[in-house]
Amino acid sequence: MVIKVFIANQSGSTAIKKKQQDVLGFLEANKIDFKEMDIAAHEENRKWMRENVPGEKRPQNGIPLPPQIFNDEQYCGDFESFFNAKEDNGVYAFLGLTPPPGSKENIGENKTAKDEEPPHQMVDLEDAEEESRKPESPPDGEPVEKEDKEEEEPVTEDEEEHPVTEDEEDEEPVTEDEEEVDES
Repeated sequence: MVIKVFIANQSGSTAIKKKQQDVLGFLEANKIDFKEMDIAAHEENRKWMRENVPGEKRPQNGIPLPPQIFNDEQYCGDFESFFNAKEDNGVYAFLGLTPPPGSKENIGENKTAKDEEPPHQMVDLEDAEEESRKPESPPDGEPVEKEDKEEEEPVTEDEEEHPVTEDEEDEEPVTEDEEEVDES
């Protein structure tokens, strides 16, 4: 299986050049064997590409623009399809190739149902607090005696900056008059 990338080496469009470079650069970086098929220099390449791009994949004017990607005779897609596959870590599947061991795509395919974590549930904190405040009823249906819980007082800005220890909490505050007496 050979990946064929139909390009135009002499394109006047910078957008097409960038798209071609993106595809070719990705394939080179990932050591995926491919063959560049220049449609600007070889008329037979241009004809073959135009004839083999499926009708539903053709643009409105009917002439598909490079880059167009094939796996041998099998059409893979255009740049937009390639880009989407790359974003989804699905380029090997897009190209009809087996992902190499250790690739993100291969790891995703080999993940078994037992390895999958259940989806995380979003918990509304207010609901969770409210639920934790509800008295629990024992299994035999007897009511539970409510414990008196000491409600915490809100923390002031001064207390945030200078937290009070338990020892200091038991001490009585010193007034200015007492401070003067202590100094004498």
